Amino acid sequence: MTQNQYTKTAIVLHWLIAIAIFAMFGLGWFMADIPKDQPKAMSFDLFNLGVYTWNMATEMTPRTFYFNLHKSVGITILGLVAFRLFWRITHRPPALLDTLTTIEKKIATGGHHLLYLLMFALPITGLVMAINSKFEYGVKWFGISLMNGLDNKAIRESFVDVHEVVGITMLVVIGIHVLGALKHKFIDKDGTMSRMSLCGLCCKGSCKK
Repeated sequence: MTQNQYTKTAIVLHWLIAIAIFAMFGLGWFMADIPKDQPKAMSFDLFNLGVYTWNMATEMTPRTFYFNLHKSVGITILGLVAFRLFWRITHRPPALLDTLTTIEKKIATGGHHLLYLLMFALPITGLVMAINSKFEYGVKWFGISLMNGLDNKAIRESFVDVHEVVGITMLVVIGIHVLGALKHKFIDKDGTMSRMSLCGLCCKGSCKK
């Protein structure tokens, strides 16, 4: 890592987690409208796009398939975020630019802390729901059964609202984060975005700011 550039690992994790989170929101909205009474199958046209067919070892309904996929990606994101936090603690990130005002520095620091909190809270609340789902559903990671459900309807339903509120809050915070990044790119033109740019993977942060 140079003085003004994040490590390659941090950059890859940042964009990988960002893409996964946006994909999860899309998947969440998609699967919410899937009827519960559809017939079981062993293969699924992913998102009904005609691009990729996902074959399964056992029969299941489309709703079960997509909910299991949602759980699997959520668990993966939780692992990636945990590793990202570990990496940040063990690899000091570059200092905020001197061109930022004191208020901007406080907002940036607080915003990043809040994002980390939400990135943990969202998959954890989903995991609590999965743990308390019906016995036959439970927690699965891409077909691997990690544990059976506890079938605690009260806890499961109470965390549905929590999961939704955390998700909406994350969307708002991400929106503010993106707007802030665009401000630095097109208004301030201070090179903030270039420090987390994917071009830093190949040109060592020497991209035009």
